[in-house]
Amino acid sequence: MPQQYHAADHDSGLEVTITGDFPPDPDDRVRIARTANLFTRLMSTILTTENDYERRERFRAIETQLEMADALIRGDVTEVQELMQNTLKSMGITEEQLGQAQEQFRSQLEAMGGDASAIEMLFGGTAGEPSQSEPGPLDDVSLEGLTIEDLPQPVSGRADYETPEDETPDDESSAETEGDEER
Repeated sequence: MPQQYHAADHDSGLEVTITGDFPPDPDDRVRIARTANLFTRLMSTILTTENDYERRERFRAIETQLEMADALIRGDVTEVQELMQNTLKSMGITEEQLGQAQEQFRSQLEAMGGDASAIEMLFGGTAGEPSQSEPGPLDDVSLEGLTIEDLPQPVSGRADYETPEDETPDDESSAETEGDEER
């Protein structure tokens, strides 16, 4: 029998219900509830934007971010690169500026002792012409052997970063949403 998670924003009156067969693990249940609450707050924020142009831009921005998250989770590097490049181009960034930014990111990552290969994953190849040994943005890229440690890691201690030890089922705010629990 399908279960439901329900979240509501009292300021906008928006209510979101997610119905499905969910994993029984309590941590998965917390993640589902938190994601439903976050999505509801996000949609409410966008829907309460009075300026039509700003509201549409916010919708486009979040659509792109969700598409990027989906592509990253699926490991579709080509789609991530295309979404990143299209987003930057829509912001008015030229190919030349993109190449310059790529080189700056690479230099900064190397200066910090990081692995600059993450830059290639996002931008596809090196600035200017991709070398023959590196895949281009339209090449199929094997993710075999790629681990989470190969990707840039969030910095702990930042206000917007929570470590798993900090996360508990009790950290949900019932003041902003209702129905965190399963129905």
